[in-house]
This record gives sequence, structure tokens and C-alpha cells, in this order.
Amino acid sequence: MTKRFLLFLIFITTFQWVSADSINYAIVSSKGTVADPEWVKVIDELSRKHEGSKVFYFESGKEEERILTKLKRNLPKYTCFVAKHQEVTREWVSKIHQLTRSLDDDPYTDTIWGILTGYDAANALSIAKTSKPLTIERIASGTEVALDHCVEGIWYCELKKGKIVQKKRNGSPKELKGPTDSTEALAKTLNNYKAQLFVTSGHATERGWQIGFTYKNGYFKSKNGNLYGEDTKGNNIPINSPNPKVYMPIGNCLMGHIDDQQAMALAWLKSGGVRQMLGYTVPTWYGYAGWGCLDYFVEQPGRYDFAEAFFANQHAMIHRLEKHFPTLVRKKIVDPDQAMAIASKIKLTEAAKVAGLRKQDAAGLLFDRDTVVFYGDPAWKAKLADGELAYEQTLKREKSTYTFKVNPMRGKKSFEPINTNGSQRGWRPIVHFFDKRIEEIKILEGKELNPVITDDFIMIPNPRTCDSGKEYKVVFNAQTKS
Repeated sequence: MTKRFLLFLIFITTFQWVSADSINYAIVSSKGTVADPEWVKVIDELSRKHEGSKVFYFESGKEEERILTKLKRNLPKYTCFVAKHQEVTREWVSKIHQLTRSLDDDPYTDTIWGILTGYDAANALSIAKTSKPLTIERIASGTEVALDHCVEGIWYCELKKGKIVQKKRNGSPKELKGPTDSTEALAKTLNNYKAQLFVTSGHATERGWQIGFTYKNGYFKSKNGNLYGEDTKGNNIPINSPNPKVYMPIGNCLMGHIDDQQAMALAWLKSGGVRQMLGYTVPTWYGYAGWGCLDYFVEQPGRYDFAEAFFANQHAMIHRLEKHFPTLVRKKIVDPDQAMAIASKIKLTEAAKVAGLRKQDAAGLLFDRDTVVFYGDPAWKAKLADGELAYEQTLKREKSTYTFKVNPMRGKKSFEPINTNGSQRGWRPIVHFFDKRIEEIKILEGKELNPVITDDFIMIPNPRTCDSGKEYKVVFNAQTKS
């Protein structure tokens, strides 16, 4: 054991006993991971990159409560779980969701978290070392995305053979005719075009993505941490795309599930150059937790970084549960199959009936809530380049008085869905994150908008219709948490 490694163990052990103050960045890892000097380098790099960070570790499942106590005391804005891939089970992902909603009394996620893992320690270290913020200008997708809101990009249709839509820089999206087998073309968007955001949907497993959804097309597959395309003729197209990027498999089953080192998620992180990604750890059917991230990230370009967009959508999902199915919002689901059984026994609220929701929606929201994972350093900034917004939102503070305003930009269509491709799209609430946590909150104006104000964000339910004569404003008093 090296002297440096021994000092590190002493360092993190000390944190088990130090009375802590509020911090910006927490690093959580298991004793098994920190026993490996190569993984200690990953933690060291994160500690160096994020000034004032603190490290916590646990030894067994029983010690998760100790970690919860430490996180409650510190209330970090960001929490990074550093883990070897063997530790990243779907059950652990579910526990992280539940743990990070338990730092205070509200039902929402209380810290922006991510799991930093990799094919091996070297891969994880390369992710940890990525510090330069990414402004996304080039987008490639295997499903329809709102290119109007992007600088440039191309998407290949999963429903119709040969259909592609491309937007060139300073141009407008145009439908074109492409190859009926788009495997090589999509591989080139990564190898040659160097897409900075890659989006997929359709059928998938831990070992591959089926490019066509309603017709025969090729596949993306992986082996030993390397991505490759396999076209309909059986030809293999290597994929090596090291430029930093974000990956959004918004509608894919199992793409976030790491069942062993051959899992495709690990290949995306290694040869795909992915620095942050989301992914379902289970087969997906409802879609709110995946598809909704497009509503926040792509269709509000430049407003949220990717981690913020992911958690804004999580907040939206929990708000929907709380409003329409309040008895379920704090239910802990260990096995996703429980969701349908639990939802089938509830009595629908009047709010759910008015909204046209059914027990299936309750099951879907509960199913999605804890099954989608976020991989990467949660504090790394990856944003779309600034683009067209449907509405502006601003938060101003004067002493202890905060004023949050929403200014519609598209007239009557300001709050309507921009793109409806996929499942459970549109009508997302308006979310704004605070720079610092607040307390002692008192709403002075805007109660009719039904705002939700927690210590770290304000949310206004989607107004749905836009009244040109109405002011969308919430004024409240609050104190900054010490």
C-alpha cells in the first residue's frame, strides 16, 4: 500500500467524524472501490477539480444510513457516486434515487447526482478529468428531434425507411432522402461529424440498439468496451468517437443497465466519448423519465445543463405524482413490477380524473421514477448553444424578496409542446434552480399559479394556455441558508 493511498484512507475516514457545514460537492464511494489505488485516482481528480468537495465512503448496505446522515448535514448541491461497474446494479440506482430524495422533508430530489463509473478505472479517470464546459452545436439522432432549436444536426427516422431531416448551420431543417440502411451513416455522425449530442430510441438491450423501429435496419453493438455498427448485410463498422459528448437513449430499454463489463453503456463511456448519459435500467414502456428530458434540454436550448435538465424532469415527474396520486409519491419501489400492483389498488383523485389520467399513468410514473440512471460527473457543464425559447424566465432578488417572472415568447403557443415525438411529451412545468439554498419561504404574490418552492428550486405548473394580458409572476420572501 502506497503512502499516498494510506493517507487518503485516513483522510476520508476522518470525514466520518467531522461536524460538517454545507458543501457544494460530495463524493461518495464504497470501501471496496477506495481500496483500489487506480480508483483512488478518480476520486483524487474529482476532489482536485471541485474545490471544497468532501469524500464519504461506506462499507456495506447497512452504512447507507450513515451516508444519508452525512448528506443531510452537508446538503451538497452535487453528489457524485464513484463506483466500479460491478457495483452499479439497478437496485443500487433505485436506492440512490430514494436516498437523494430523503435529505429534507419535501418529496423532491435534494442534490443533483450522478454515478461516475467506466469500463475500467482509466476510462472513469478520463471522464473525471473532463473539465472544459461543452457547448453543443452538432446533434445526431436516430429519432426525431426539434432541430429548429439547434445550431445544426441530422436525424434519421426510426419509423420510415430512408427519411432523414437535416439542418445546416444558419439554415432551416429540410427533409432529405437517405439510405434505407442507415447504420454506416449514423456511425459516421460519431466518427466523422463528431456529434456532441447523440439521441436514440427504439428497441435495445444491454448489448445493442436496433436502429429501425418499424422496419429492418442495422444495429449498434459493443464488445470489450468498443462500439461498432452492424448493417443488414452483416458488415461491421467500427466506432471510435473520442470527442466529449452527451448521450440520450431516451426511449431505449435497458441501455443504462450495467449487467457486466460487456454492457453497452460502458462502451458508450469508453469508445463513444460519452461524458454524461441517462438510461433506463429496465425495459421502458411509459417514457416520462426519458423522453421528457428532450423537453428541458433540447427544446429549451442553453437554459439548463444536461444534469439540470435531467433533474428538472425528475421534479416534473414527482410533481405529477404528488398532484394526481399523492398516496404514491413517497412509496419506495424495490422491484419495478410492484408499480402496477400498487397503482391498481389506489382510488383515483378528482384531480387525476379531471386531467384524464388513469391507474396506468400512476403505475407508469411510479415505474419510471427510480429506474433511469444518470452517469457522469453531475457538475460538468454540457449545454446546447443558445437558441429559440418559447418563454423567458428570470429570478431577481432584492434583499430577502425574490421575484420570478415568466415572459411568453410564442404568443398563444408559448406553453404548448414543441415536439411530440415519443411518449409522455410536452406540458412540462417551468423549473428554475436557485444558486443558493433558501429557507423560511413565504409567498407574497402569484399563489394562483400554484408554485412549488423548495430550498433549491421554484416550479410553476405549465399554464397550458397563454393569456396575453396576464402576468406570470411569483414574489416570495426567503432567507439564504447559512
